[in-house]
Amino acid sequence: MRLLLVEDDNHVAAALSAVLARHGFEVTHARSGEEALQALVPEGNGFGVVLLDLGLPDQDGYEVCGKIRKRTSTPVIMVTARSDVRSRIHGLNLGADDYVVKPYDTGELLARIHAVSRRTVQEDAGTGGEGVLRLGAVHIELHTRQVSVDGSVVQLTRKEFDLLALLAQRPGVVFRREQIISEVWRTSWEGTGRTLEVHVASLRAKLRMPALIETVRGVGYRLVSPVS
Repeated sequence: MRLLLVEDDNHVAAALSAVLARHGFEVTHARSGEEALQALVPEGNGFGVVLLDLGLPDQDGYEVCGKIRKRTSTPVIMVTARSDVRSRIHGLNLGADDYVVKPYDTGELLARIHAVSRRTVQEDAGTGGEGVLRLGAVHIELHTRQVSVDGSVVQLTRKEFDLLALLAQRPGVVFRREQIISEVWRTSWEGTGRTLEVHVASLRAKLRMPALIETVRGVGYRLVSPVS
């Protein structure tokens, strides 16, 4: 996923960009509000998420958020040191999709990025009338929970489908093991790791595409989009 990081502190931006890159994001760094707005032309310019720090040198961050929302529907996550409820409400009213208060945990930030991008994919699928994710020969029907490969239906368990759909909504993006367990099993990581490994192995076998789900050592898994 391409991510636009709007942050005027180069040291903070460099450190965060390195973390995001390790998790599969392609990061573009904008140092000012104007630079961010130019990067989003035309119509979002392919970015999946905008991570917007409110402390910018040239414009008020809230003002930048409002301008972004007028130009594109790309999800915006505000990052700020302001923790009061009024500031959060103001940001959301301007069109922000989420709000992270400094200092934040990197794991939480990654989870929020995935959450807002996933909601956008689900909304787009629903409004499109099909709700189908197409990944080469693999077709995933979100509404009917049916998966087919080369036109042949593949029988999956509920958790196998949930796992595949989660990864398929952002091909190439690395999902942390903890996040997958939280999203699919609605529980904590402790004691559930082996279950995840078994489900990944089962999906690879049932789909007859061992390379479709890639293990990212020490982090988690990502779906490698096959060639159509």
